Amino acid sequence: MKKNLLLIFTRNPELRKVKTRLAKTVGEETALEIYTFLLQKTCNIASRVNADKAVYYSVKIRENDIWDANVFQKHQQVGQDLGIRMLNAFKNGFTAGYEKVLIIGSDLYDLTSENIENAFLQLDTNDVVLGPAVDGGYYLLGMNTLQEKVFKNKNWGTETVRKDTLNDLKDKKVKLLAFKNDIDVYEDLLDIPEIMSTFINQK
Repeated sequence: MKKNLLLIFTRNPELRKVKTRLAKTVGEETALEIYTFLLQKTCNIASRVNADKAVYYSVKIRENDIWDANVFQKHQQVGQDLGIRMLNAFKNGFTAGYEKVLIIGSDLYDLTSENIENAFLQLDTNDVVLGPAVDGGYYLLGMNTLQEKVFKNKNWGTETVRKDTLNDLKDKKVKLLAFKNDIDVYEDLLDIPEIMSTFINQK
């Protein structure tokens, strides 16, 4: 039996396709630079996690990019909205025989490999583990059996996602991790000196 699978959902790093809300303030090229930086950071963190890993591309699978095919399984996201795309990725993982499947995005500055390892550990004694994001969504979701309903009937990208997800899990044992802030708008950058000094104050 395969044990742990880490899913990473990414957007292909292309101009005008990533961080569109951030781009309104910092410009499209800077928004792309910041997203590419966060993508590399996510790749570095994920590489250190003791689990199998699969990267799911938003548009097209890239063969020669930062995601080493010797380390990361490569897949295409499939589905009409984010929920169904995540559901299909989780289904793939459980169908392949993994006991615990966990998903992260690629736009969180302060996520660590230790956070992810701990989330897998929490699934020994909980049905679901959730990393709550400050904006009302979540930055991490893990489960040890497929909970289909959390992926359906959500207004993705809104502040109600986490509340509605927890509502779906009322009869399950859920472990909430520490709050973290994913990067969507300019204000999200202000507490991150590395990004401010590298990408903003140099302009």
